[in-house]
Amino acid sequence: MLETIQAMIQKLYDVQTLQGYTEQQIAYLKERFGGLPEVLEAYYRTAGGTEACYAVQDTWILPEQYQTWQWLQKQDSMILLHENQGVCSAGIRKEDLSLQDPPVYVTEDDSNWLLCAPSVSTFLCAALAYESVFAMSYTSEEFIWLTEEEISALPNILQKLPFSLQNWLCEEITCYQNTPEQMVIVMENEDGTGCMLYGAASEAAYDQLYQILEDIGEPM
Repeated sequence: MLETIQAMIQKLYDVQTLQGYTEQQIAYLKERFGGLPEVLEAYYRTAGGTEACYAVQDTWILPEQYQTWQWLQKQDSMILLHENQGVCSAGIRKEDLSLQDPPVYVTEDDSNWLLCAPSVSTFLCAALAYESVFAMSYTSEEFIWLTEEEISALPNILQKLPFSLQNWLCEEITCYQNTPEQMVIVMENEDGTGCMLYGAASEAAYDQLYQILEDIGEPM
């Protein structure tokens, strides 16, 4: 799974060299939380410090923010991602931090938690895919409203990826692409409708995607 995440970052964020956290940063996190899940530590060592991943919609929580953000200093859970308007956060609950690849949950009040992804590795894939669209040079620029029927038809023209985010601002965020440089995200509602945003790391890949999706949905 780590190789998949690394390849995804390189293609979607258009970077050649990945950066990991320093040993000092990792040591701080281990001391702060009494250890790190094995999968998360492996990601942090190889790619967690890649700056291209930070210029996105939401805020990935970095080691230094645990030292400067007061609300994080009071957290027993390990927060990974914070929504840009402070609506919600995703993280690993304290009781799961000893697991190799623990589930990730979403909270809006730091007390009640809903499942976001069944594992850290799944969460990283889905969150990095979702956030990449906001960082791409070539995007649809605005969300496109989709009917239930249009969402159901997407797997016929795009490859649906085997991971998603649950309870992050909607019922579920699903991801699609036809090439590694492309990403389509769909924020699905409980009633089956939703909205779509798509982009690509290159102009050619975006043009290909646009030709497939230009007649689907209505701009919001």
